[in-house]
Amino acid sequence: MRTPRKAALCALAAATLLGTATLPASAAGSDRVDFTLTVLFSSDMESALLGVPGGEQEDGTDEGPIVDGGTHPYGSPSRMATLIDKLRAEATRGKPAPGQAGHRGEIVISGGDNFLPGPEYSASTVEDAPFYDALALKHIGFDVSIIGNHDFDFGPDELARFLDTAGDEVAFVSANLDVSGEPALAAHTEDGTLATSRVFRTAGERIGIIGLTTPELPTLSSPRDVEVKPELAEITNALADDFARRGIDKVVLVSHLQDIDNELALVPQLRGVDAVLGAGGGEILANEDDRLIPGDVPERGFPLEAEDADGRTVPVIAVTGDYKYVGRLVLNFDRWGRVLDVDEKQTGPARVSGVGPDAVHGDPIVRAEVEKPVAEHVASLAEEVVATSEVPLNGVRNDVRSRETNLGNLVADSILWAGRQQAEEYDVPTPQVAIQNGGGIRNDSVLPAGEVTALNTYEVAPFANFVAVVPEVPRDVLRQLLERGVAAAPDASGAFMQVAGLTFTYDPARQAQEIEEGTNVIVTPGERVRDVVLADGTVLVADGVVVEGPPVSVATNDFSARGGDGYPFADLPFTSVGLTHQLAVQGFLSEGLGGTVTAADYPEGGEGRITSL
Repeated sequence: MRTPRKAALCALAAATLLGTATLPASAAGSDRVDFTLTVLFSSDMESALLGVPGGEQEDGTDEGPIVDGGTHPYGSPSRMATLIDKLRAEATRGKPAPGQAGHRGEIVISGGDNFLPGPEYSASTVEDAPFYDALALKHIGFDVSIIGNHDFDFGPDELARFLDTAGDEVAFVSANLDVSGEPALAAHTEDGTLATSRVFRTAGERIGIIGLTTPELPTLSSPRDVEVKPELAEITNALADDFARRGIDKVVLVSHLQDIDNELALVPQLRGVDAVLGAGGGEILANEDDRLIPGDVPERGFPLEAEDADGRTVPVIAVTGDYKYVGRLVLNFDRWGRVLDVDEKQTGPARVSGVGPDAVHGDPIVRAEVEKPVAEHVASLAEEVVATSEVPLNGVRNDVRSRETNLGNLVADSILWAGRQQAEEYDVPTPQVAIQNGGGIRNDSVLPAGEVTALNTYEVAPFANFVAVVPEVPRDVLRQLLERGVAAAPDASGAFMQVAGLTFTYDPARQAQEIEEGTNVIVTPGERVRDVVLADGTVLVADGVVVEGPPVSVATNDFSARGGDGYPFADLPFTSVGLTHQLAVQGFLSEGLGGTVTAADYPEGGEGRITSL
């Protein structure tokens, strides 16, 4: 087993970000490089454990044969392990590059989102299987990782299981999370696995690492009783002050804020930060001579820069995810811990490739312990029968986006079933109805009568969307949600909705709803929806008029709850309940329906839930 370099750790009780210590007057004007630190950075690996495909070169050619490592030509944890070993050796061994100090150190950091729902992740859910994403993190040799929003997608307990596997050799930090309300995570703060910040030693120098997680976490994932503190600058600066008092004069902030512009906006509020590593946005930062994976186009240069509150220039970097790149930031410090410059020749993204002149062979241990069993599991999904259908199930793209179909009904029923299954655990009202956007049903085919496999469920629901419950939707808002679904009728639209728990009629000849692009603000209310009736017979809309009464609890997916496809949820609060769209479909087929889809429940033409007048 690959064992990462053992760095001496010091878990701090508070979250602090440090940068450079105040420069003594006697050292003013000094520009001698005393220490060179190489920061190796990746983020958003998101369970891409088998590598990723790449586009063609501009001339239409490929880059030659694939060397060992990964199912696809680019990415994969085994190749990243080999590449990081190579970059570590370059950073600290042999003759230093021009401008660097003979005294050199390195550190390897993950920006979070270490796993993501999907076929590869599901290999870790098989009974007695290890958490393969955590094994990959350990084998690659990451010293520290922050916590990203996707790390909470299956709730705090699954994140704790991830830490159980990775945490004995990988440190985890987040300064603005309070996990005391979740016992499984709180145990990791008690044993030091999860801390607000960390101090590492490399080549005798102490490096302070601070982590920040996006304040949008409650609406992006399923943190349950984890509290997120939004005062990012205040938290960071307090920790910076504490680091400075402890004589730690080299500090890196790792922040998972979903967009590199959020990091750039934060820097002017900070003091004492030497470098910022941004994650969650997936930006491609590169310079003209950087080799990229075909199809990737640089958005801005590497690194970016911003001035902090003291007027100092702070480098800011990011890399796109899926094990595709290792970002390298090389900082030269003087003896007082002040950053003198960034080594531009050594700084930049290094692609993780199994083809071309920079191809690397995958580490054999990672291939054997991570990639091989995951590949075998993904292949087995095509053989895993979760249900038998008596009837063909219609998921053809234009059909699910323009009219009721039996597969659309089944998927909507899945969302409603999952919301009801999870309601008690997540302390939300039991949902009465479900709304599923037609654009989220992606198999674009008719599943023939017969066996339905686990792989079919990933084809139907491939996105990493989570079931969400919107507890109190006023009846007039629900009516306008239905109006959004039929606004484009009779044309097909991803916003067209498949429903469960209600029936409704609409008239495409009447006024369609109009919204302000990009805001989901209704400019012209729709008048097409004429009648809406709950499954229990309660009338919500009669002859185009909303009937007064209590609000309705709605299950949907978090994409729609946040306003995806223009759904005007009017910023109503919602809770993600820890099940992906795909798991909802698979669970409903195997458990909710007992493994049988009957023609009586799901007739080929639908059962009249949606009627066009």
